[in-house]
Amino acid sequence: MHSSHLLLEEPIRMTSILEPSKSSFFPALTKIVGTLGPKSRSVEVIAGCLKAGMSVARFDFSWCDVEYHQETLENLKIAVKSTKKLCAVMLDTVGPELQVINKTEQAISLKADGLVTLTPSQDQEASSEVFPVNFDGLAKAVKKGDTIFVGQYLFTGSETTSVWLEVEEVKGDDVICVSRNAATLAGPLFTLHVSQVHIDMPTLTEKDKEILSTWGVQNKIDFLSLSYCRHAEDVRQARKLLNSLGDLSQTQIFAKIENEEGLTHFDEILQEADGIILSRGNLGIDLPPEKVFLFQKAALYKCNMAGKPAVLTRVVDSMTDNLRPTRAEATDVANAVLDGSDAILLGAETLRGLYPVETIATVGRICCEAEKVFNQDLFFKKTVKYVGEPMSHLESIASSAVRAAIKVKASVIICFTSSGRAARLIAKYRPTMPVISVVIPRLTTNQLKWNFSGAFEARQSLIVRGLFPMLADPRHPAESTSATNESVLKVALDHGKQAGVIKSHDRVVVCQKVGDASVVKIIELED
Repeated sequence: MHSSHLLLEEPIRMTSILEPSKSSFFPALTKIVGTLGPKSRSVEVIAGCLKAGMSVARFDFSWCDVEYHQETLENLKIAVKSTKKLCAVMLDTVGPELQVINKTEQAISLKADGLVTLTPSQDQEASSEVFPVNFDGLAKAVKKGDTIFVGQYLFTGSETTSVWLEVEEVKGDDVICVSRNAATLAGPLFTLHVSQVHIDMPTLTEKDKEILSTWGVQNKIDFLSLSYCRHAEDVRQARKLLNSLGDLSQTQIFAKIENEEGLTHFDEILQEADGIILSRGNLGIDLPPEKVFLFQKAALYKCNMAGKPAVLTRVVDSMTDNLRPTRAEATDVANAVLDGSDAILLGAETLRGLYPVETIATVGRICCEAEKVFNQDLFFKKTVKYVGEPMSHLESIASSAVRAAIKVKASVIICFTSSGRAARLIAKYRPTMPVISVVIPRLTTNQLKWNFSGAFEARQSLIVRGLFPMLADPRHPAESTSATNESVLKVALDHGKQAGVIKSHDRVVVCQKVGDASVVKIIELED
């Protein structure tokens, strides 16, 4: 990956653009989150997604029941075993999402300038004249002239599958609107978004809490995607709930920023959350189109400097129905990588799209090409400057490991870690080569039973750009001066060779603890 490292700032030979890409065990350093659903829940398709480059599986509880998702998860476990590809699990909450309920599931056609009544009366059937919604406070929240967007979940922004409504009149609990475009909506649920209006619903609904305490606990989820996160307090409340659920105290919270409120409180949310998901579908409705790129660049920069994973959504919408992305979408994926994204989240494209495996593979290839021209040198200098001096001990070791790896043109960085923090800090400096994070399990007890920790830490690195985990044998201590460390290193090197990222005579940078000291060493491999 590093050997063909170019820079966009330097002249590129046009013929070099046409050279075929080299295949690699790691499709890209940038990770891919795939949403599993109707078109991507069989063992065969999930195995295809894993081979194509999916490292996190997202379960969206806006759709279907617990039994449906459990069935899908069991299929994921079988696919993980058969492909030998690690995969983390992300639970996406429903949150304060406004929905139009279409019990008949028959397609509804709307005409431009037609009248549509939004009503909290859910016993009514959805039609081109009436939309039953799941929120009885809508009439109090909106006023004449407000804009309401209704679209097939997930929003594609397509004028044929989503409709713009303008509030004409508020009549008791009902909201009468004028449709500004013609569209056909299909499916059991349509998502409703009121532009720049506060919706007085809790961020974690009772349904979300129930799902977390049952399905979430049972399956020890790695990530919680907190939908419609609007304040830092939302993250604190979610953390409090996870801590009370025992097994989920290690689950990481990714705050999903999808409206103007989340944008306004972004800095404080970033401080509290473990990572950020920029949900550009809803954000693109709340923000004028010309402002979306500004928020993306500013938010990704802040996440990068804080060393917290940033995930971007809605990049290849057209691949829901097509085998190839548009030129604009392919460029959008590349720009997400150049802006500093850790992962790309695919929603409708894999959930109900016709080509889930091909979509993941295509996005992976685009990410890989963008990584070759990512200006690591400039990024490194910016990050070091932002961190400032004096650096913390761990930060200094992490930045030194990356600097050394680039100077000696190392093929990989191997980092021994028990909490995962050291490996994440190395990845924060965006090295041009993969970082193999060797997670050393720790033995913990609650005085009733003994547990090995480490599986969470390993899987949670699957969303961090450039980080590839492996779980070490628990009999090997993390801080050791004896030969045990050497045997763990041999296992890591063998893993790298098997993956095709380490060859004879390559240089490898190793970051590990020896006694109380942290050590960065460069080793040159023999035949």
